[in-house]
Amino acid sequence: MFAVIKTGGKQYRVAADDVIEVEKLAVKAGEIVTFPVLMLGGDKTVIGAPVVAGAAVAAEVVEEIRGAKVIAFKKRRRKNSKRKRGHRQMLTVVRITEILTDGKQPSKKARPKPEAKPKAEEKPAAAEEKAEKSRAKAPVPKAAKPAMGKGKKK
Repeated sequence: MFAVIKTGGKQYRVAADDVIEVEKLAVKAGEIVTFPVLMLGGDKTVIGAPVVAGAAVAAEVVEEIRGAKVIAFKKRRRKNSKRKRGHRQMLTVVRITEILTDGKQPSKKARPKPEAKPKAEEKPAAAEEKAEKSRAKAPVPKAAKPAMGKGKKK
């Protein structure tokens, strides 16, 4: 089963467990968002006018990223005029969790953020060995370069 959703002025064809990049949404990572469905496909196709009644797509926000840089370069020939400008669009990465029909609500809750693992403390003996190795690898001064002598000129 797939659905066509609309967000950010664009339409996307999605299925369960798809990961897509959409225009920036005002939500935090880990939250659940729902999108209106324009069309449902699969065994039986349902086309909305403008949206399918009682259908929605639930998605979990993964992260916010910046898209690839787009360069806007303008040149007016024979006038010594050039302008270069770059732009990176803010995007939101979402994972489609489920396609809902018949007015159902999203069943999955947002996944909790993984807790940061505490760093393992180094053993004192290992710290001493690292210090000895760093002393042994002291930088050796480089030899002076020879002066430019007689030779072919390039």
